[in-house]
Amino acid sequence: DNEIVSSLPLQMSLYFNVYFFPFWWLITVVMLYLKYPVLSDYYKFILVTIMILASLIEVIRLYLGYMGNLQEKVPELAGFWLLSLLLQLPIILFVLFNESLKIQPLERAVHIIFALFLTFQVVAAFVTLKRMVNKLATHFRLVEFDQLDEYPGPDFYNLAKEERAVSRAGRGAS
Repeated sequence: DNEIVSSLPLQMSLYFNVYFFPFWWLITVVMLYLKYPVLSDYYKFILVTIMILASLIEVIRLYLGYMGNLQEKVPELAGFWLLSLLLQLPIILFVLFNESLKIQPLERAVHIIFALFLTFQVVAAFVTLKRMVNKLATHFRLVEFDQLDEYPGPDFYNLAKEERAVSRAGRGAS
């Protein structure tokens, strides 16, 4: 009943990601500043938008990951997983593999590390979510079973006998 289902590897990954993110952000902003003059106008707009979105998403994502994992809250951890899988991972893969962005070696290195963090967290969060949901479902069924013992429902066998007796009595009166 008191089994802990939060994931230590996921929590360690989140912990290191909290310290890595400012480093990633600083490197990415410096590299953006250095290569900004040589980028085309639409890539300038895309990269600035990506930096703003990635920063906001990452703060929210890390908060949801911490709360969902440590407090074993399924909605928060599911939000973390969805933000990681559907938003943050595609953004990082875009800036990692799009050669038109004139990616520098240092930039590529920090993007690879960030992509590895995200990939590991997506897998670990999925496994943890599955365990949490199974535990909650089992707990729900056990509570439902205990309530059934405390407050038994109507006896269906006896109800069927009473219905037959009433229907026979009703036919005899007509």
